Parts: sequence; structure tokens; C-alpha cells
Amino acid sequence: MLGLDVCEFGGQVLELLWLTVCYRGLLAEKDLPVEEEEDERKLNYHPPAQKSLQEIQDLDKDDESLVKYKQTLLGADTPMTDISVPNVKVSRVTLLCDDAPEPITMDLTGDLSALKEKSFTLQEGVKYRLKIHFQVQRDIVSGLKYRHVTYRKGVRVNKLVCMVGSYAPRAEEQEFVCPADEAPEGLVNRGQYQIKSCFIDDDKNVHLSWEWNLNVSKDWN
Repeated sequence: MLGLDVCEFGGQVLELLWLTVCYRGLLAEKDLPVEEEEDERKLNYHPPAQKSLQEIQDLDKDDESLVKYKQTLLGADTPMTDISVPNVKVSRVTLLCDDAPEPITMDLTGDLSALKEKSFTLQEGVKYRLKIHFQVQRDIVSGLKYRHVTYRKGVRVNKLVCMVGSYAPRAEEQEFVCPADEAPEGLVNRGQYQIKSCFIDDDKNVHLSWEWNLNVSKDWN
């Protein structure tokens, strides 16, 4: 067999594709949600060397068993080649809550500035999860993260960082559900929160960023 053996190649591909660790917490004070912060650096994580999908597909292509193995990991879909379209397309975020009277969905395909004028309501104290809907269209994306910073009356009160993972291109949309969170509770914690969100990868490519509002109220109405 030419080049890498199956185990070595498989290890490299799996490192690129299946890095799935989620974590959350309050981090050091900074204004921009796209900046790497101290708690993230303490993970001592070094991203793998970037390889294009074509480079991976061209490796050892004369070895039939390895070609089948790559198709299992990467899929058989032909990725887009049009560089004018974004590599990662994020279509929406859904707030999943068993107690909600109806689905709470944030459309990210239109005018993002309009979201700053809209408020999404959660009842105080309920548990919820964020579900991310996205599509990888051309090349493997390594270490995709969702981050958001929450402000109350101009003061930063929280930050969430969720490692979404590494993904190969797919024709269909993919989904990721973040760990459960809990809405603030109590009279002093009710009211409007401003949130700055973004999707970023290991190479510091910001695929999408926007601002939105969350209203924590005594009840759903």
C-alpha cells in the first residue's frame, strides 16, 4: 500500500472529523465573543494541520479498502466547488424547552440586524437547550464552536462556549444540540438580556455572528 497505513490515516481523519467536547462556564472579561479566552487556552488543545477534502480523498486512492474506509467517514456526496458560497451555512437556532407552548426558532437566513429588534421569551427557571442547524458545503471544518456572551443593562453576566465538532461536507443539513442550560429565576433576574452570538472554527474563521434579545418573564405570556 502506498503512503499511510489504515490505522495512521484513520487516526488523522478521525481527529479532523470527530472532536466533540462540550464545555460551559463563566470566562475572563472580554467584550468580543470571538476571542479565545483564558479558560479555553487551559484546555491545551492544538488543532490538527488543515487538509482539504480533495487532499484527503487523493491519499492512497489506489487502495480499494482505504477508499471505502474514507467514504464511510467522509460520505460519498460530491461537495460544492463554488467558492462564492460560504463553507459553513448556519440556517437557524432552536430553543428546545419541554415547557414551551410552541417552538422557539431563530431564523438566521435573512436580515440579521432585524433580530436586534426582536425578543424571544423564556419563563424563568425553565431548562432549555440550543439546537444548531447548519450545513458544511465544501471543505472539512475543524473545531466548529458556538459562542455567546450575555449582557444585562450593558453589563456582561455570562458566557457560553460549546464545541460543536469537526464535520465533512454533506448535501443535507446537520444538527447539534448544546448541553442543557437554565433560565435565570427570581424577581431581580426577570427582564431583557442582550446576547452576542457567533460560530467560529479552529482557524478563527467566523462563519456567522449576530445579536439577539432574550426576555426572561414570570410566565410564558
